Amino acid sequence: QVQFVESGGGLVQPGGSPTLSCAASDSRFTAYRMGWYRQAPDKERELLADMTRSGRTNYAESVKARFTISRDNMKNTVYLQMNMLKPEDTAVYYCNANTINGDFWGQGTQVTVSS
Repeated sequence: QVQFVESGGGLVQPGGSPTLSCAASDSRFTAYRMGWYRQAPDKERELLADMTRSGRTNYAESVKARFTISRDNMKNTVYLQMNMLKPEDTAVYYCNANTINGDFWGQGTQVTVSS
């Protein structure tokens, strides 16, 4: 089972640019497709971005111009750089690992965009 430690959330002012981090416990991290999702109150969890083991990325249209996913395989960590945050970006953000043994999720980190 893969475990994660997420960090980087909190209260952010509109227009802010925080970076979320997700550190995996598993050295097989390099083999996983990693993704970031979010879930706002009363909404379904949605995929924001993911990155394959080879570095190919995929983004939701709603965040494509503002968010960037990256990974550091030496640190077993995936990042989500978020720019120009808006109040509607308020949600719990989750990292995800897609593995041959199934999907594994981080515990989630709350991001609240408010002045």
